[in-house]
Amino acid sequence: MSANDDCPVCRTANIVCTKWTVLIIRDLEGGCARFCELERSLEGISPRTLSLRLRDLEKEGIVERRQYPELPPRVEYALTDKGRDLLPLVEEMRCFGDRWLTDGASAAVPA
Repeated sequence: MSANDDCPVCRTANIVCTKWTVLIIRDLEGGCARFCELERSLEGISPRTLSLRLRDLEKEGIVERRQYPELPPRVEYALTDKGRDLLPLVEEMRCFGDRWLTDGASAAVPA
């Protein structure tokens, strides 16, 4: 066991810093979504990568997969309570980007 295994920042980063993960959480903020809806909103993600990320998030208890007994089968993804606890982190990232990463913001002086 390394020292990083005991660090909550490192453990959280191992989950959310995987490419696309924060964006999936962002897109599920408004409620449940189907696979195709997530695929459309995440321009550039391959179906395989989306499937793998959703599976990883489900395994971590951040996303839940709901399958409905219909034909054709309908599957929706939603944040769990654990996943919703990550939303303030996503909001802070949004605020940072708005403040520091918009046009001309790199020269901004903090208020």
